[in-house]
Amino acid sequence: MMAPLSLYYENVAGRLLADPAGFLRVVWSSQPRSPEDVPALFAHMTQALQHYGWSRILINQVAMRRFSPQEQEWVANEWLPHAVQKGGYRYGAVLVSPDVMTRLATAFITTKIQGLPLVYHSFDEETTAVDWLLRQA
Repeated sequence: MMAPLSLYYENVAGRLLADPAGFLRVVWSSQPRSPEDVPALFAHMTQALQHYGWSRILINQVAMRRFSPQEQEWVANEWLPHAVQKGGYRYGAVLVSPDVMTRLATAFITTKIQGLPLVYHSFDEETTAVDWLLRQA
């Protein structure tokens, strides 16, 4: 029997779950969010990576509202470099949204990782995403 996921943090933007397999799960919400909710969720992502000593995140964007242009810029230019340098973030498996605009907003961010030791892959199926993530060192 697999150990259960444990809730690390939750706000209106989403929830962070510690997976006993050794990675963080981010489940984005479809709820309306305030400008403070996204940075708070991302800050706790970095803290969780540091706390557990992990480098991998499974990012479930299936129900996610798209990032605003300001959120895109902040994630790409502020959070990602910080998460890599301070949090040890190295591998992201993204369960993509069926919404094309959400996918485009995410693609904007994932194309900004040049020069960072970070690898993203996009998936439509959670089992495939988890399999890939578990193969990353």
